[in-house]
Amino acid sequence: MLKENYTEVTEFILLGLTDRADLQPVLFVVFLVIYLITVIGNMSMILLIRTDSKLQTPMYFFLSHLSFVDLCYATNVTPQMLVNLLSKRKTISFLGCFTQFDFFISLGLTDSYMLTAMAYDRYMAICKPLLYGTKMSRGVCLSIVATSYIYGFASGLAQTILMLRLTFCGPNEINHFYCVDPPLLVLACSDTYANETAMFVVAGSNIIFSLTIILISYIVIFTAILQVRSPEGRHKAFSTCGSHLTVVAMFYGTLFWMYLRPPSEASVEQGKIAAVFYIFLSPMLNPLIYSLQNKDVKKAIRRVIQEKFSVKLGTHLARGL
Repeated sequence: MLKENYTEVTEFILLGLTDRADLQPVLFVVFLVIYLITVIGNMSMILLIRTDSKLQTPMYFFLSHLSFVDLCYATNVTPQMLVNLLSKRKTISFLGCFTQFDFFISLGLTDSYMLTAMAYDRYMAICKPLLYGTKMSRGVCLSIVATSYIYGFASGLAQTILMLRLTFCGPNEINHFYCVDPPLLVLACSDTYANETAMFVVAGSNIIFSLTIILISYIVIFTAILQVRSPEGRHKAFSTCGSHLTVVAMFYGTLFWMYLRPPSEASVEQGKIAAVFYIFLSPMLNPLIYSLQNKDVKKAIRRVIQEKFSVKLGTHLARGL
């Protein structure tokens, strides 16, 4: 219900993961290390794909953009969280809060459709190899990536505008470590029915639509792989999909946990746990998963190491002479 006498909120207080002061420095170190690994891992993956000629394929083109989105996703939340862990007054401005909210929604949707594009790429490569060159040309890949970004950010902006129509008149304490819709909806003084409906429709429809495409792609892929007589051929085909399936399982598992429930105090507390995995651990683990499970990436890493070693050895020998 809208309150007639109110003072509009100009800033929010982020309560964070815990109110225990003794854990704040420990959490700061933990999340700083996670963030540094995330930055180094995703930047390395992007540079490796951009510079290695063997990785100039649609699959790795999509992977480089997935790494970029993951890097932006973690950067959208982590710096503010690290500052708050060392601050007594854990505030974020009204504008800063809704900027963070906008990027959170936008990057999340973009991430989901990058994963969808990667599933479609695997389907074309394994099930339609003769058409792969034309159906997954450079122009098509650029169009898919551009559409993912445009749709993600347009949807995020629409959700942000809808959220800005609400009245926030206090309290201003967000029971989370970043600005996200379920905890914000709890603080609104005006009717949130439209926002709750939009949240379920947007989150639900996009998750179901993208996940359905991924599942259909892999059902067809596995059917085709099982028809391959050679065990080596089946293993090679499965190995190209294992990394992507692992990332998909982590991404959509946490999304279902976070969004497909009515907003409440209990769901917010449970959502914090899922958010830690979704925002911090997934972007950190994704480059490691692709590095450890993907033969092409491992070979590319070895080539880079060998080239660096050869250059250093050549320089050392030249100086010796």
